[in-house]
Amino acid sequence: MVEDDGEEEAEGESESGEMPAASAVPPLQRCNGFLPGKEAEDGERPSPASGGERAEAEAMLAAGGGRPETRLSRRRLAVLAVFSCYSLVNAFQWIQYSILSNVFAIFYGVSFTQIDWLSIVYMVAYVPLILPATWLLDTRGLRLTALLGAGLNGLGAWLKCASLAPDRYPLTLAAQTVCAVAQVFILGLPSRIASVWFGPTEVSTACAVAVLGNQLGTAIGFLLPPVLVPNTPGDVDLMAHNISIMFYGTAIVSTLLFFLTGVVFEEKPKYPPSHSQAVLQTMPPEDYSYKQSIINLFRNIPFVLLLISYGIMTGAFYSVSTLLNQMIVTHYKGEEVNAGRIGLTLVVAGMVGSIICGLWLDYTKTYKQTTLIVYILSFIGMLVFTFTLDLGYLIVVFVTGGVLGFFMTGYLPLGFEFAVEITYPESEGTSSGLLNASAQIFGIVFTLVQGKLTTDYGPLAGNLFLCAWIFVGIILTALIKSDLRRHNVNSGIMNLDVKAVSGDS
Repeated sequence: MVEDDGEEEAEGESESGEMPAASAVPPLQRCNGFLPGKEAEDGERPSPASGGERAEAEAMLAAGGGRPETRLSRRRLAVLAVFSCYSLVNAFQWIQYSILSNVFAIFYGVSFTQIDWLSIVYMVAYVPLILPATWLLDTRGLRLTALLGAGLNGLGAWLKCASLAPDRYPLTLAAQTVCAVAQVFILGLPSRIASVWFGPTEVSTACAVAVLGNQLGTAIGFLLPPVLVPNTPGDVDLMAHNISIMFYGTAIVSTLLFFLTGVVFEEKPKYPPSHSQAVLQTMPPEDYSYKQSIINLFRNIPFVLLLISYGIMTGAFYSVSTLLNQMIVTHYKGEEVNAGRIGLTLVVAGMVGSIICGLWLDYTKTYKQTTLIVYILSFIGMLVFTFTLDLGYLIVVFVTGGVLGFFMTGYLPLGFEFAVEITYPESEGTSSGLLNASAQIFGIVFTLVQGKLTTDYGPLAGNLFLCAWIFVGIILTALIKSDLRRHNVNSGIMNLDVKAVSGDS
């Protein structure tokens, strides 16, 4: 049943005048520990809950006819839309320098390497900051984390406006660093927003849409900056004017989205959207330990396998995207413009792939099978792209690049949602954050190694290097045990015998 954000009903009463089952649910708690009825990783069965805890959970289930009442809030669509928009702007700010590297190198009087660092800083900042960011998400909640992401995004955009002078490269680097920090509070939120706000038949699609916003920002970043800032090397004043239009426009949009985030975002809906969320809400707070949550995740062997395989696939995509221009111009001289269009094709095809994969998961719940199939198809796509790159036909590169982007980027929401399933009831933000950190680490390593191989031996050697690693990822994915914990709870397959370390979300 869908409610009008729960605001039209009297507090604590349904339209029939009866107390809803969900009203007996205590405030939302973030549970970190073992799934109800599951054994610890070391084979020891956790001790049962106290009698009071068991009685409370049983009372909740009895009040709802054996299951708690769940409702969907209309606000969830606004939350998803606002998040997707400010995630889009963050991705746009990441790519806006590298797509205009020649223009900014002239404007600031620096080398291309220094311009490249304006993009690399996004990956470098993410790895050391992800644990503090996920700790903040777990202990202070979704709303504060979202406000930090949107606020830092706007602050970085306004600092860029102050860097509109040829001698202010350090300031524009500092501004981009602020945007990179904002990214840390953005990339881990899709699965948390989907789980907290969306029902079990739409959660994977919602996660895909949230990921889509970031991809769309990259796509717009390929298209819009060259139009707004044409190369005018003989007129630095005109160049500064054109750059100011892009910077100020981005800053205004970022500020508007920050205020919308403050208005739209709430910690959680009035009623839980799924039974898995309702179960988390009934678990009483004890001694919450973020450290214990991290330990639990790394003791979860299926999650560790997914962590490595996700890092390989996403890191390979980052490497291909970064070095695409270099690979194209090696075989197709003077085709820099088409290289950018091929990059756009990768991103747009990936956006379509993300949505289709999200819809498919919601329809079938075949997490491991879908993840493995997409991984294998990405491997095949990478092989085809590698061995057709030098045929001399750009149209072939457009097609193979689109296929590669469709499967590689379509894998992103699959990894997020699969991780949430096999790690429930651990924090969605923590598992997603670790996945993104793995992707950044593999992305940096793959980009450096593939770049060196491409420079010394050609694109074939660099791409074969990635193919070998993606094959390793297929093997690791096949070894993952598909224990769909969240889905089992939503389906009523659970045991009230529970021991969990929990705390306020």
